[in-house]
Order: sequence, then structure tokens, then C-alpha cells
Amino acid sequence: MIEIKQEDGRKGKFELFVDGALAGEMTYTWAGDDKFIIDHTEVKAGFEGQGLGKKLVLAAVDFARAKHAKVMPLCPYAKRVFDKSPDLKDILF
Repeated sequence: MIEIKQEDGRKGKFELFVDGALAGEMTYTWAGDDKFIIDHTEVKAGFEGQGLGKKLVLAAVDFARAKHAKVMPLCPYAKRVFDKSPDLKDILF
């Protein structure tokens, strides 16, 4: 079972758990009230190749849309996800 938990604050993060084990994390930093920067995405050893990093990025996209916020993907992995997904361009700043 996959579960994603979020901790929001000036610096926030999404954590992804697979069957209760921490499998990945994505961190972000708010840049004002309506923008945040994705600065790091990491999938732990043993969990690679399952699309978990993309699930973290998409969780951030859902969060941004719900908050009417814009996203800047500074993390190289997150930037690749945005570059390959034209349907996500609406939330970029």
C-alpha cells in the first residue's frame, strides 16, 4: 500500500511510504504566499523504478492546484517531470 503524508510550513515536505516503510521524500520551500519551489526529490534505495518520485511530484501538483499556487521545480527530477507533462504547465512560475 502506498501512502503520502505532507508536512506544510515555510519549508515543507511530502513523504511517500510503501507498506509502512519510508520510500521517498520531496521537499519544498514557500516563496511568498502563492508560490513554492520544489528543491529535492529522493527515492530510497530499493524503491527505484516504480514511479514513486513521479507520485511525489504529482502530489505537489495537486497541493498547488488546491491552494491556487504556482510551482518552480528547481530539483532536476521534478523539472524533468514537468518538462515531459504539458498538462502540468499551468502551475509553473
